[in-house]
Amino acid sequence: MLVVLLLFMQVAYPYKGWVMLLVALGGVWLIGYVWARLLADNLGFQREIRFGWAHVGDRLEERFTLTNSGPIHALWIEIEDHTTMPGYNAGRVTAVGSSSQNRWYTHGVCTQRGIFTLGPTALHTSDPFGLYAVTIYKSNATTLTVTPPIVPLPTIEVAPGGRVGEGRSRTTPFERTVSSTGVREYVPGDGLNWVHWPTSARKGELFVRLFDSTPSGDWWIFLDLDAQAQFGTAYNSTEEHGIILAASLADKGLRMGRSVGLVSNAENLIYLPPDSSDSQRQKILRALALAKPGPHSLSQLLTYSTTRKMNSLILITPSQNPHWIEALLPLCQKGAVPTVLLLDPVSFDQTQSAGNLPDMLNNLSLVNYTISKDLLDQPEARPGHRGEWDWQVSPSGRAKAVHSSGDLRWRTLG
Repeated sequence: MLVVLLLFMQVAYPYKGWVMLLVALGGVWLIGYVWARLLADNLGFQREIRFGWAHVGDRLEERFTLTNSGPIHALWIEIEDHTTMPGYNAGRVTAVGSSSQNRWYTHGVCTQRGIFTLGPTALHTSDPFGLYAVTIYKSNATTLTVTPPIVPLPTIEVAPGGRVGEGRSRTTPFERTVSSTGVREYVPGDGLNWVHWPTSARKGELFVRLFDSTPSGDWWIFLDLDAQAQFGTAYNSTEEHGIILAASLADKGLRMGRSVGLVSNAENLIYLPPDSSDSQRQKILRALALAKPGPHSLSQLLTYSTTRKMNSLILITPSQNPHWIEALLPLCQKGAVPTVLLLDPVSFDQTQSAGNLPDMLNNLSLVNYTISKDLLDQPEARPGHRGEWDWQVSPSGRAKAVHSSGDLRWRTLG
């Protein structure tokens, strides 16, 4: 508009001043264009992360490097972050000189389980006069899996004899000396004559043999995520604590050498048959990271599972409706030995307790525990508690909290 006005004035009223203004304005435009062009051609950006997956409560750390290989300064650059993880945004406004670089770090806490995307990133800048806008879009991004925390379970005894982790014993115990199929960690109640001393010496802790004459030790973890049965909100809910309990039990079983499976009436039905491979832990934790309450009841889930052959069935539920017990009995008749973990609604600020469910289970000789919120509300599970710890990273990319600094390698976002 200003150029048009100056041209009109020069035509209508010829004057050197209009020409000088036109030349000056053209010069500003030219300088602005060249400046913006140089920025677009010479700005570089790199985004790096230390690890690829973590638990809720773990610290997230990224490193950003902004480079300018051109001969002019970038007086301001807005970093626009498109990360999807709640509570974390690496956006900022910064600057970088000519032929130099600017590096900074960002820290955040993984406060919510799920699978999130870090990146992509957009850089916005312009020439000093604001005539030409420059946008550089960096599509590099990576997936960050935030899994439920794993906490110790000191009050849930894992021992032979029909408790958590064992099926019903076979009728030929004298055959235990014939052959063994593997080893697992020693738990209270195991006989010392079961100890596998070579493995114990190598690992630095006691391990016992698994025999052909004992049950296979498969753990079928049933997690009740019926939306109508949940209590509490956000982290202080039976949904989150049930998931923490399932993750902790799965981790414990796998460390003991068990084959562990997971079944849940989540929004997207979860069915992972028992497996003891190294990848099973990640499969279970990934499934739990994505799990959301669903519309199906626990009774429906148990009825659906009556066609499956099971030994040890570990049932986690906040449900106060006793109808699911009727659906559990057919599984018991087929040889399953259930252990029921009842999430106590009173500890989640509910006025109504679990009622007579424990008594009903006791009358049926079914092992059961009432799990209060305090059992799982440990420092390891509280988001942000471990945010100031130092970290080491396993070869699989898992970040582990330690008390001394480790050699952590950065990897560029894909």
